[in-house]
Amino acid sequence: MTRSLDPKSLAGQLRAHAMGYPGATEDFPWGERAIKVNGKAFLFLRAEGNEVSFSVKLSGSHADALEHSFAEPTHYGLGKHGWVTSTVDARRDAPIELFRAWIDESFRNVAPKRVLAQHDASAGGNAETVANGANASAKRAAKKKPTRSKR
Repeated sequence: MTRSLDPKSLAGQLRAHAMGYPGATEDFPWGERAIKVNGKAFLFLRAEGNEVSFSVKLSGSHADALEHSFAEPTHYGLGKHGWVTSTVDARRDAPIELFRAWIDESFRNVAPKRVLAQHDASAGGNAETVANGANASAKRAAKKKPTRSKR
């Protein structure tokens, strides 16, 4: 797997979004891209050919996420802890705003309070306002169900 991603590709956009958080670092365990905060992963990302697969830790939107044809509980026992894996064909339209909202939620589930406070301050709102905005974005994006893609 190549470590550089085209910033215009779906995987590149997801990576750039995740790396925009304060304290975000990138690691490559098991040959898979992991984006972490404070040493804890909040996004696992893989791009092979036209397929993009990523895993995020969702607490509030876990059940809603699993309603999508491209999402399933993450394997290796992580699904029972709120992790969801989505696999999409990057050549088709993907619900990028929904995916960004999921990454936001995953970051919030993993990041320490001090990092969240730093992020919220730079976003120009308090934690509750920013969290409510992320939840509203996720709900709006979830209403726009994409066409089913073949896996």
